[in-house]
Amino acid sequence: MVTKQVRRAPEDGDVTRADSLAREIFSGVANKWALLIINVLGEQTLRFTEVRTAVDGISHKMLTQTLRALERDGLVHRTVYAEVPPRVDYRLTEAGGALRDTVNGMCAWTRRYLDEIEAARRRFDAQHNDAAHPPHTGTKD
Repeated sequence: MVTKQVRRAPEDGDVTRADSLAREIFSGVANKWALLIINVLGEQTLRFTEVRTAVDGISHKMLTQTLRALERDGLVHRTVYAEVPPRVDYRLTEAGGALRDTVNGMCAWTRRYLDEIEAARRRFDAQHNDAAHPPHTGTKD
C-alpha cells in the first residue's frame, strides 16, 4: 500500500480557515437577537438597560450572552466606567457598523424586490402543489 501525501499551497489553508471563521461568525450574528442589537445600537452609544428596553422581549441573560459574543467578534465595544453604581456603555465598532450597513442593504434589497419574490413564490408553489396533487379522475384504483 502506497500512501501519497498531498501538499496544499499556504493560501489554500488561509482560504479554508477564513471560510470556517466566516461560517462561525455568520452563525453567531445570524440570529434575531444579534441583528436586533446591532440595529438598535446603530450610530449611538447605549447603556445595557437602554439596549434591553429597545430590544423588546430579550431576557437579561440572552442580552448579556449576545453582547459578549458580539464583543468577542469585535462588532461591539464595551466601556466600563469606575462609578458607583457601575456604568457600562455599548457601541458598534467600525466592523459592527459595516455589518449593520450590509444588513440594511439586504433589507433594502428585500423591499425593492418584494413583489417579484412574492410572485415567484406563488408561481413555484402553484406548479409544485399541482404536481404533488394530480387532479382526481373519479376512478378507483
